[in-house]
Amino acid sequence: MCELLGMSANVPTDICFSFTGLMQRGGGTGPHRDGWGIAFYEGRGCRSFHDPSPSVESEIARLVQRYPIKSHIVISHIRQANVGKVCLENTHPFSRELWGRIWTYAHNGQLDGQLKSWPLGDYQPVGDTDSEYAFCWLLGEIRRAYPQPPGAEQQAELAAFIHQRCEQLRALGVFNMLLADASTLYTYCTTKLHWITRRAPFGEAHLADADVRVDFAKETTPKDVVTVIATLPLTDNEAWTALQVGELVAFRDGEVVQQHRTLMSS
Repeated sequence: MCELLGMSANVPTDICFSFTGLMQRGGGTGPHRDGWGIAFYEGRGCRSFHDPSPSVESEIARLVQRYPIKSHIVISHIRQANVGKVCLENTHPFSRELWGRIWTYAHNGQLDGQLKSWPLGDYQPVGDTDSEYAFCWLLGEIRRAYPQPPGAEQQAELAAFIHQRCEQLRALGVFNMLLADASTLYTYCTTKLHWITRRAPFGEAHLADADVRVDFAKETTPKDVVTVIATLPLTDNEAWTALQVGELVAFRDGEVVQQHRTLMSS
């Protein structure tokens, strides 16, 4: 299946180090050769790159690897196709507008074909993947329940609602997800998803898929908080936390702001 990469930070931060590890898995150390994409939030704007070629061979991926784009939230995905042909329109992450915000989403897993019998509202897929269909359904459900953007006091309620809808999707198969709206990064796990929060005192990290090291103490300030989410840990000398089956964790500015766990049997 595919692999996911996300980041939430309290200061504009580049993801070059983590992306260097992920891109190796796109046809190098891993089998995910069917395209890749990445989205960077900059304020309310979103800069994105997509390529249906393997990331390990992609000149666009090498640009992203070398170019330190600073962002508070990043979502990236490398694809191993199981539903839908290999083409640009099927390349994650996908984006849509809701409440005047750009929502971005990436999915790892495969969902039962009955998903496409679920009715869609305002959002329609461009490609033919189960992943994009699930995104259109999920965002439509949020829009139907919350026609107006929820206030600060409703953020816990919104996270619980998203968790409930993710549980419905999990009942159809494997649904590992990253979802963001420029301020909050929602993560949901069915099988494999891990996260690590780096804060002072910072140390050295070494990639598992490439002989690359970075001393974060030289790249950060004592106030920086950066959380990285990945399908599998990207470094081999740090302790990552595994999300539980059916768990949703929401991050804002690098910190956990909401957590919801399943009441269903795993």
